[in-house]
Amino acid sequence: MQIRVNKESGIPLYLQVKKQIMGLIRSDTLNVGDKMPTERDLSERLKVSRNTVSTAYNELEQEGVLKSYQGRGTFVAEDANPWKVQSIREKIGKFIDLGFEEALEAGMDADEFLEIVNQRVREKKDIMRKITALYIECNIEQSRTFSKELMDSTDMNVIPLTLQDIKNIKKETEELIKKSQVIIATFNHVNEVARVLKPFKKEVIGVAINVDLETIVKIARYPEGTRFSFVCMSQEFMFKVRGALEKAGLGDINIQYSNTWDKNELKKIINNSDVIIVSPGRYDNVSKNLTPGKQIMKFLYSLDDNSIKTLKSKMVENQ
Repeated sequence: MQIRVNKESGIPLYLQVKKQIMGLIRSDTLNVGDKMPTERDLSERLKVSRNTVSTAYNELEQEGVLKSYQGRGTFVAEDANPWKVQSIREKIGKFIDLGFEEALEAGMDADEFLEIVNQRVREKKDIMRKITALYIECNIEQSRTFSKELMDSTDMNVIPLTLQDIKNIKKETEELIKKSQVIIATFNHVNEVARVLKPFKKEVIGVAINVDLETIVKIARYPEGTRFSFVCMSQEFMFKVRGALEKAGLGDINIQYSNTWDKNELKKIINNSDVIIVSPGRYDNVSKNLTPGKQIMKFLYSLDDNSIKTLKSKMVENQ
């Protein structure tokens, strides 16, 4: 298995391993059912820590690419993978061809068939616009960000809430829950949200989120000794970013975390930093307090594209 890592590239080693395994599967060098090297074997071969390989394997398993079996090892997943599936455009094209043939056999002309298709698409889009959904996250920043992302991509009306909102429920929140057609949460919060909202008998749909790879790579490329600070709104987001950096192999960088709104304290943090990393919700506020020579960058998460597609399909089907 030809995998090589470049320890000078600035790209986290686990990401290099993960990307190359994906490439080997796409190129059919690795096939469904093939057994992967053990974490120890591969780490020794690549001369990296076992934790590096473990992180790459764990992420690929979460994404359905690999599958581990107790006592047997880790294998390329038996499930059909996205790159093995026929092109979506080709698949949809075949359905349209079948429909068009049926229309012609029934005596319908091309313009009539096209009008039926357009009408159905308009109806489905109208259905999405009438849906009110709640997006529940542990922190308000990500909840607002992902709610807007979903509204832009689905036309649904998505209202952001936090776990705290539904645990210490107020009358206004209770009314929102009752009026909503669907509750959305990131996968790691689905069970908790479903448990808290069980009395409302609402379906909770999980979506996946991803750390923006470019953000991680930018941080990794700064020279050793760079003084970082991270500023956000909530303590929950602060802990989430700390975990993401540790997972990417950047847990040992010189970084100070804060969610302060105090101007003097914020200026002190900025003065003691070379690079200020901020959550999207704090970018404008922190930018106003920047001093010359200081660099600022956003720490970005995004909703997984496949999760959004699945959600849209489910919404149309349910309605």
